[in-house]
Amino acid sequence: MTTCKDPHRHAPHFTNLPDDQGGKGRHKCAGCAYEKGYQDGLQLKESINLDLDTLPDSQAGTVRHKSPHYAYALGYQQGVADYYA
Repeated sequence: MTTCKDPHRHAPHFTNLPDDQGGKGRHKCAGCAYEKGYQDGLQLKESINLDLDTLPDSQAGTVRHKSPHYAYALGYQQGVADYYA
């Protein structure tokens, strides 16, 4: 799997995500999960799917050991909110 090099790896708002150091989401980029959720929310997708295998790994910055599931859900919520804004 690829390793994320996007600047969002160091975004300060990801420090508030809950830690997740186990399970299938281990080492997956929470920033990429957030962006995928945001795009799904912005499109008002009714059937959502977070396929962790499609996310790059990340061991850097503020996304290190953060929950990709939680990040996706936050992104989805923000995407829906922005759709209606």
